[in-house]
Amino acid sequence: MSMPTIGPRRPAGLRPPSTLVTGGVRSGKSRYAEKLLADEPVVRYVAPGPVPDPRVDPEWAARIERHLAQRPTHWETVETPDVAGAIRDTPGAIIVDCLGTWLTRLVDDLGTWDEPLADWQHRFDTELDNLAIAWHASPARLVAVTNEVGLGVVPEHRSGRVFRDLLGLTNQRIAEACDDVVLVIAGRALTLP
Repeated sequence: MSMPTIGPRRPAGLRPPSTLVTGGVRSGKSRYAEKLLADEPVVRYVAPGPVPDPRVDPEWAARIERHLAQRPTHWETVETPDVAGAIRDTPGAIIVDCLGTWLTRLVDDLGTWDEPLADWQHRFDTELDNLAIAWHASPARLVAVTNEVGLGVVPEHRSGRVFRDLLGLTNQRIAEACDDVVLVIAGRALTLP
């Protein structure tokens, strides 16, 4: 995997802090991440996952609608797989929820779930590099939500192993560009050193 130099973190005070919030499913990580930005006057909510189609998956579409209804009305929602573009030069605060759905949509768009990883690893690396560089360079208050998927058993199916491995790499790269990393378990937040 390519690891371009993104430069040292800027000293505190030169830009708002950035935070990666990770945890398991239904751990409270999204709620925690949203609370971090509750007092911000301008918030862009970046939703990079697949766009819900109520005819194909009504449960997913209903879940997305509930999330939209719970957000403050002054938050702008942007549904896009181009997270790097959505955070580049955006003032205010930005929440990306979540990197797991970004990765799912990226691999779907690349059409590579069943291809050997070596055949498309460079394309993934380029997308992750672009995201990490944009994250590090952004002047905004940034919060990303992600899933912690590496604590369980090795997935039975190849697609599950690909997802777990690539999300682990994604989480490491974004954590490297963040000031803080918070692990949420059972609604409790633990700031990692």
